[in-house]
Amino acid sequence: MFIDGYELLRQLVPMEWIEIKIWLESTTGLDRDALHIYCALAIQLFCALFFRRGMGSIWPWFAVLVIATINEYLDYQNVGESEASILYFQAEAYRDMWNTMLLPTVLTFIARFWPRWIIGKPAPQPEQKRRIALS
Repeated sequence: MFIDGYELLRQLVPMEWIEIKIWLESTTGLDRDALHIYCALAIQLFCALFFRRGMGSIWPWFAVLVIATINEYLDYQNVGESEASILYFQAEAYRDMWNTMLLPTVLTFIARFWPRWIIGKPAPQPEQKRRIALS
C-alpha cells in the first residue's frame, strides 16, 4: 500500500503543528521550502526590530536558529522506528535547516562585515564636495 507524503506527515507529526503548517501552505500558495525562507526572514527582521539590534547582531540570527530547531523537533519527534522513516526525516530536516538558515546567515554577514552593500556609500559632506570640486 502506498502512502503519499501528506498522509505520512499527518500520521507521524503532531496534528496541531501539521495543521498550522498545512493552513499556511494553502493560504499563501507557497510550498514548505519557500515558507521556511520567508518565515526565517520575518523572524530575523522582527527580532532585530523588537530587541533593537542591528541585522549584523548575532541575536536575531540566533533566534531564527532556535525557532527553526524547535520546528524541526516538532516535525521529528514522532518519526517511526523504521530506518527508512528515520532517513527520510533526517534528509528533510537537513534541507529545511539549510533553506531556513541560508538567507539569515548571508544577511547577518553582510550587515556585520560589509554594511555598505546594504546602505550604499554615504553622501559626501559639504567640505568633501568642495575638495572634490577643487581637485
